[in-house]
Amino acid sequence: MSDSFLLSRRSFMVMPICLAACKKGWSVLELTGLTMGTSYSIVAVDHTKDVNKAEVQKAVDLALAKVNTQMSNWDASSEISRFNAASAGDTLTVSPELEHVMLAAGHVHDATEGRFDVTVGALIDLWGFGANGTRRDAPSDTQIADAMARSGQSRSLKVKNGALTKMNDGAEVYLSAIGKGFGVDQVARTLKSFGITDYMVEIGGDLYTAGRNPEGKAWQIGIETPEAFDRGVAQVVGVSDMGMATSGDYRNFFEVDGQRYSHIIDATTGRPVTHNTASVTVMTENAMLADAWATALLVLGRERGLEIANQRDLAVLFIDHVVKDGEHGRVSYASDKFTALTA
Repeated sequence: MSDSFLLSRRSFMVMPICLAACKKGWSVLELTGLTMGTSYSIVAVDHTKDVNKAEVQKAVDLALAKVNTQMSNWDASSEISRFNAASAGDTLTVSPELEHVMLAAGHVHDATEGRFDVTVGALIDLWGFGANGTRRDAPSDTQIADAMARSGQSRSLKVKNGALTKMNDGAEVYLSAIGKGFGVDQVARTLKSFGITDYMVEIGGDLYTAGRNPEGKAWQIGIETPEAFDRGVAQVVGVSDMGMATSGDYRNFFEVDGQRYSHIIDATTGRPVTHNTASVTVMTENAMLADAWATALLVLGRERGLEIANQRDLAVLFIDHVVKDGEHGRVSYASDKFTALTA
C-alpha cells in the first residue's frame, strides 16, 4: 500500500508473551504488513484452531485499503484529498467512516481549546516536519502568520449530515493524528467478524487490545522512556478491551543556537510547544480517540492537560523532563483514571 499518513509519532513496546505452547491447545495467529506509511502487527489467540490465516490477512488488508481510499493524503482520489483540492464554499458528500472521524476530531478540538487541529498541515510543512523535507532554522513571523491563515479547524471546515464543507480557501485536512487509530479499530472489527475475541492490533504504535493474551493475562504493554537514544521501558501496563496511544516529542526535532524545536505544533500559536512534557500515553474506549487525545494532551502539556484528563475521566500518563541540581531526569504524573486502571 502507498504511504498514506505521516510516520508514527508513537512509542510503545509489547512485552514478551508465550507464543509457543498456549493453554488448552490454543494456537496463536500472528500477522504483519505495511499500511499508512508504517507497519501493522496483529497477535491473536485462535481458540478453535479453525481460523484461516490467509482469509484473515486478506480481510485485514482490505479493511486498511478502504481506510486509505477515505483518508489518505497520498492518494489523489481519496475522499480527504478531494476535499483538500476543493474551493472555499464547496461541499462534498463523504463516507460514514470519514464523517465519524471528522466529528471525533471536532470533539477533541473543542475539548482541548483548539490544540488538536487536523488542519495544521501547512504549519507542519513550514517547520520542516512534513513530506517536503527538513529545515534547520526557524521560519519568520510572516511565514508563520501565512500558514496559520490557512489553518484553523473550527473556521476552515464544517461537518454536517454526511458532508464536509470547506469554509477557508487553502485549508487542508491531515488525519495522521487520528487516522491510524481509526485504522486499528477497523482491523479490530474485522477480527471480531471471524469470531476472534482475544487479540492485539497495532499500527505505528497505536493499538487496541481485546480479551487476554496467550498466557491468559491482560496484554502487557510497555510505555517507552521519552529519550531519543534510550529504548527503555518507563512503565508496563496491562491493557484489555481498550485503545492505547503514546505521543512524544523526543524522536523528531531540530536545534538552532541551543533552542530545540519539536514537531509537536501548537495550532493556537503556530509554533512548536515549549513546555517540559516529553510524552503522553492515553488509554480509552478505542484507538481512534486514544490517538487523538495523546496528541492533543501533548500539545497542551502536563499542567493543563492533567486538569482536562481528570475533568473528562481520561486515563492518561504524562512524563515530564526535569532538571535538578544540574542533572536531567524524568517525572511521571498520572490522571486519576490511569491510576485506578493500573493499580
